[in-house]
Amino acid sequence: MAEQNDTLSITLRFGTWTLPMTVRRADEYVYRQAEKLIKERYNYYTSNYRNQSTEMYLVMTVLDVAVRLKQQEATMDTTPIVERLRPLLTELESALNQEK
Repeated sequence: MAEQNDTLSITLRFGTWTLPMTVRRADEYVYRQAEKLIKERYNYYTSNYRNQSTEMYLVMTVLDVAVRLKQQEATMDTTPIVERLRPLLTELESALNQEK
């Protein structure tokens, strides 16, 4: 069970909206960075695509962040690394078996 002081009450602000949250202390920085990213992307869309509804700006912002996340996931695919290491693992296992 987490200790009482392991959590922190923070308030994230998006325009006129406030979002009070209780987060783990270790995660506060990530939440603050997420708040900053959302504000940055929201401001980009409001500046570059005038006369849209608030909902449309929010959808644009969410889509932008989701696309970035999926792109990062794709670049973090470890399959190519595993495939390159497989022959080395086989060779290592072979060498270890010869020693027995």
